[in-house]
Amino acid sequence: MIDTPVAGKKRFFVFAVFFSLASVLILGRYAYLMLFPQQPSRPAHLERPAGRGPILDRNGRILALETRLGNITLWQPEMDDPAELSRNLAPLLDMRPEELLDRINSSQSDFMYLKRQENESVVRLVEVGIQEGRLRGVGIEPVVGRIYPERNLAAQIIGFVGDENNGLAGVEFAFNRELASSQTTGPGTRRGGSQVFLTLDLNVQHILENIAAQVLADNNAEAVMFMAMDPRTGEILGSASLPGFDPNNFRSSDEISRMDRPAIWSYEPGSVFKIFSLAALLDSGVIREDTVFNCTGYYERISAGGERTVINCLGAHGRVRAREIIIYSCNAGAAYAADMLDTQAFNDYVRALGFGSRTGAGNPGETAGFLRPTDRWSERSKPTISMGQEIAVSALQMLQAATAVANDGVLVPPRLVSRIVSADGRVLSNFETDMPRRVFEPESARAMRDYMMDVTSSVGTGWRAFVDDLSLAIKTGTAQMIDPRTGAYSATDFITSTIALLPAESPSLVLYLVIVKPRGSSILAGRIAAPPIRDAAEALVNYLGIPRGRNPQITHGGAVSIPALAYPAINEVIPDFTGLSKQQLLPLLLRSDLSFHVSGDGWVRRQSPQPGTAISADTLIVLELE
Repeated sequence: MIDTPVAGKKRFFVFAVFFSLASVLILGRYAYLMLFPQQPSRPAHLERPAGRGPILDRNGRILALETRLGNITLWQPEMDDPAELSRNLAPLLDMRPEELLDRINSSQSDFMYLKRQENESVVRLVEVGIQEGRLRGVGIEPVVGRIYPERNLAAQIIGFVGDENNGLAGVEFAFNRELASSQTTGPGTRRGGSQVFLTLDLNVQHILENIAAQVLADNNAEAVMFMAMDPRTGEILGSASLPGFDPNNFRSSDEISRMDRPAIWSYEPGSVFKIFSLAALLDSGVIREDTVFNCTGYYERISAGGERTVINCLGAHGRVRAREIIIYSCNAGAAYAADMLDTQAFNDYVRALGFGSRTGAGNPGETAGFLRPTDRWSERSKPTISMGQEIAVSALQMLQAATAVANDGVLVPPRLVSRIVSADGRVLSNFETDMPRRVFEPESARAMRDYMMDVTSSVGTGWRAFVDDLSLAIKTGTAQMIDPRTGAYSATDFITSTIALLPAESPSLVLYLVIVKPRGSSILAGRIAAPPIRDAAEALVNYLGIPRGRNPQITHGGAVSIPALAYPAINEVIPDFTGLSKQQLLPLLLRSDLSFHVSGDGWVRRQSPQPGTAISADTLIVLELE
């Protein structure tokens, strides 16, 4: 068939009309979609993401829960006047107008986020402004967020979440999978994340944090840790770490305040460690209750190779047994006692108490501390470790080791999580006590608690922790810190601490206070760490229902002991020393936290200051004997 010019023109006309109509239809469809955007259709069986489960204390009080928040956005093409918008919006976002304006002007994009995860009250205020036309270009992007109703309380343990509602620290991070569970029970149904119950008691936490805050302020310290635990179960009832932060606004905090110091930070514990080393020495049988050591004010030992080791003591304590080593915190006595036990056996006790290993209490960043293998110990390692140096521990490890003394020799690992419960109420995990193990024989642990009770007597370093109708087993400690710049011990930086088991006869509570770098009038534990222990004991025994009243444990080994001489109780005021002999005064004169000037022989006839005078850091007690 021959194609004529006329036929070609007809075909061209038909194709032109066809393409014109197609173009009109495409452009019309595009304009319709722009004017009337369609929402994507929801599948018939869409699995919606489940909500994040809450974190609660042991009594069900909420520590963290999911909430609806809003990201405040800006689409600049719709904005009229940036300066006016900044003046109207900045107060709602807790910002300065010039700060907001600078952010808007410096943005390289038409779309920007002005504030993320604002709470519901802020979102409502912004909504009103949008509706009234004062915030043109501003939008609200709904998001699921997290709020912490107790704010700073136990913040380092609880942790926080990021913008995607995933845990970034603490329990939020460690149990992110359980909390963020997105399982479904059927088409279109939803089951939220599991609930994580902690062993913490919010009331105990409040008490500890309030006391710790006062200690931090009074001593101008760098940090304070204050912990409470039930040694029978290993449950951490409270764990204060100051300075702290508010997880609702974690971006405004620094790394130090977010650190869970009791689990993450390691340090040399000082003389508190003596209760563990002396208990080990008693338990091994190398020393007995009546084994005597001579303290001349320092420990000295010359090895077979001629190496001389000298360790200074707080004073010349004279003839001391294990009891006096604990009461006076005698470095020399502890070091001489440690010489009695084989190095490997001593190391085995220390490691059996959990030092050098993580406790597994629940913090993913927990430290194992520091304890060298014995083949790297020097001649001075064993006597030095016996008094809490040349070993780095965490506060959690110290609590764990204390359970062996509290539980008649049985160590119970600490724990922070009690149970995990599904959104529909089923218990998924019960965190029972993890493998208790015997470290000491019962007699060794009981003897140590007995010695620790005497630390609160008038001659002990912990007398300021004394409570009239409550038996406390106490040990104080003051340790120099190593200067990281020089590698030597600092002359100004100290760790000051006190541990307490109560009631001493059958402990149901362990308290442990650590003050880091105190800068007050004193750095001695007996002066600044023992009184807060007393305050916490007074408050917690009432709340926890611990029986008050002294009920001493009576044992009889067949020997008759002569009662010790009575000493005047020295609390916050000076007692009446009249009529006391020099023999009765001797233990008081050896105390490092009291200053005496004694003249004459016989019995006290005159004293200054007078009885009832308040004791201060620079008090000098003058006694004249005849």
